[in-house]
Amino acid sequence: MSETTDVAAPVRNAFPSPYDLAAPAGAEGWQDLYAYNLVFQENRRAVEEAKFWFCDSQHWPTVTKPFETIGFEFAVGCLGQYNSRQLLIPTANGIEYRIHNGYVFMSPVAVDPQHIEARVPQFMERAGHYFQNWGSLLENWHRKLKDTIAELESIEFEALPDAIALDDVIAGKGLGPATGLMEDYDRLISLAYRAWQYHFEFLNLGYVAYLDLFMFCKEVFPRIPDQAIATMVQGVDMELFRPDDELKNLAKIAVRDGLADVFGDTSDAAGTLAAIAAHPAGAAWTRAWDDAQDPWFNFTTGNGFYAHDEYWRDVPAIPLGFVKGYIERLRAGADIDRHVDELVAERDRITEEYAELLDGEALETFRGKLGLARTVYPYVENHNFYIEHWTMGVFWRKARQLSAVLHGAGFWPGESDMFYLRRDEVREALFDYVNGWMVGAAPIGPDYWPAEVERRRAIVDALSTARPQPALNTPPEVITEPFTLMLWGITDDQIQNWLGKGDVPEGTLKGMAASPGIAEGPARVIATADQLSEVQDGEILVAPVTAPSWGPIFGKIRATVTDIGGMMSHAAIVCREYGMPAVTGTGTASVEIRTGQRIRVDGNSGTVTVLED
Repeated sequence: MSETTDVAAPVRNAFPSPYDLAAPAGAEGWQDLYAYNLVFQENRRAVEEAKFWFCDSQHWPTVTKPFETIGFEFAVGCLGQYNSRQLLIPTANGIEYRIHNGYVFMSPVAVDPQHIEARVPQFMERAGHYFQNWGSLLENWHRKLKDTIAELESIEFEALPDAIALDDVIAGKGLGPATGLMEDYDRLISLAYRAWQYHFEFLNLGYVAYLDLFMFCKEVFPRIPDQAIATMVQGVDMELFRPDDELKNLAKIAVRDGLADVFGDTSDAAGTLAAIAAHPAGAAWTRAWDDAQDPWFNFTTGNGFYAHDEYWRDVPAIPLGFVKGYIERLRAGADIDRHVDELVAERDRITEEYAELLDGEALETFRGKLGLARTVYPYVENHNFYIEHWTMGVFWRKARQLSAVLHGAGFWPGESDMFYLRRDEVREALFDYVNGWMVGAAPIGPDYWPAEVERRRAIVDALSTARPQPALNTPPEVITEPFTLMLWGITDDQIQNWLGKGDVPEGTLKGMAASPGIAEGPARVIATADQLSEVQDGEILVAPVTAPSWGPIFGKIRATVTDIGGMMSHAAIVCREYGMPAVTGTGTASVEIRTGQRIRVDGNSGTVTVLED
């Protein structure tokens, strides 16, 4: 008789090295799709392996095409500038980034301890000016950003004409349209970069004010839950929720004016809108629809970082489908409103319970820090509408316009294939197009780019078949970088869970207790916004990450579970504002949980339990 011995799986102390992770089959050579500074170079192995990298699937949950690297290059670069060069935050510099197997990985840059003390007075002066003049500076921010968006809107990419207009010749203009075409491409990139500079002008200060409140509360109330502190700043009237509010208003008008039955097949957007316009009672609804388009329907069910993200303004079937959903719920007697008054009441109750434990200077300090956090907190979410949605919606619209022009000239097979090129390669291709037009000869691009685009498409498709590692290399003994903790939810406990060393029972996932409440129900696992229509009433949404624009389905679901995200991530904030239980930062929930499995989400403890298969 033979004996068998159960051998325990080895306990890992580190994540794989990027140099030891092979590419998925068919994706070999993926590195040459990206700029040299974005990939792990072999001759830098010792340097790169000495750093801890985590996958930012919160912002880049899918493979990034070469042109789309503009998102993290601009965003993360500008974040670093405000930390390390403008505000001089004492304990935080910027974040390095790399691409590995198509996914974005990040590594916070630590501040040399010997420089921290010297940065404190500089930070206090710089940040203090913003905090003391928040209202006027924010008003100026809105002006600057709207001017930038207007400049983006003014750009139009058109095919070059057969000849320069006679009026330009007679007027002695001395320039052909090719000059303007090249300048407009450069302007497109420059304006996007400018907008991302504005993005972080206030954002990091919002996080700093909240972190200051958080740390003070932890000091004077040692046992206070993280969630209680987050509750103290909830219940604000955020512009980020305005697009969803517009949908609800349109649904209410439709029910009031007897238009509900017109919303049949909303995938036929033109037919639905025409039927409403022709309806005897359709005028008020049509006016409300038109009024919502700009700016509120510059909103995407994606996150603004991908060229394929669809915006409500460009694809009206998306908001029409959401309106139809709200109509159905209204007719069923459901309450579709977000009750801010209830959130405010809970916020005030929690706040006063803790305030009663303080007196004198400590109470005054608490009130002051809380007041500042509440003043700046709305920007933490509102900026998302203005940059990721509105600005980037215009940016991608114009970029697709340029791609279509070069597609028409034979440079690539599909209208949107330009995004398989890096932005510097696009400029080269554009000059090739311009040069061919100027000299009266065929450009070289149509004989080069179609085959290369197809090669790159195959590589991107192959990369998309594999999920990324949650992290790379050896983690530090203690995670101390505040933004990593607060925004991404990369905590010491979370890392241990990812390594399989956490004290978590089988069938249970541990994450961040992001929004309070407990819910049970069947899981609905989705990977992209394209699958939102699959979500059914009473399900629990499980996804790599959620987006603020998923609000219209929150009335259907019981809870939310994500792979990544901290207490101040968009998923956590939006769930709290909708009163939705949520656990973020589980690491692998969207892979380990299957659609249909019954699960329990405990937003109070940060656990997700699979109850039955």
